[in-house]
Amino acid sequence: MFHNPSPAGIADLLRQVKRIAVLGLSPNPRRPSHSVSAQMQRFGYQIVPVRPAVSEVLGQPAYARLDQVPGEIDLVNVFRNAAEIDAIVDDCIRLKLPAIWIQEGIVNEAAAERARAAGMTVVMDRCIYKDYLAYCL
Repeated sequence: MFHNPSPAGIADLLRQVKRIAVLGLSPNPRRPSHSVSAQMQRFGYQIVPVRPAVSEVLGQPAYARLDQVPGEIDLVNVFRNAAEIDAIVDDCIRLKLPAIWIQEGIVNEAAAERARAAGMTVVMDRCIYKDYLAYCL
């Protein structure tokens, strides 16, 4: 059974991360992916939108796929359906990314365990914004 890092582990991760690629970041301000990412941007994180068919979100250039993002990615924050997590984890492993955050309400235990076995830090079914408020302020 999958277990998230401890609160101290989550706080450490959030303090180390600087650049977050957000899969499924919507340009619609009413969507949770937009509001959560906007808040994280206000806290000083560099947000990199990964979403096909848009050129920018939150004033940042958007990329259609994770492998198109230039530079280092510290964390992949996922706002996608649970059925899509397997392919996303495959991409993260192939790209040797260090951490993945699967947002609150999204659960794919097999994919999370596979990511962890590949050496990634994995947080699943938690809201990055709520955890930042709880553990980092």
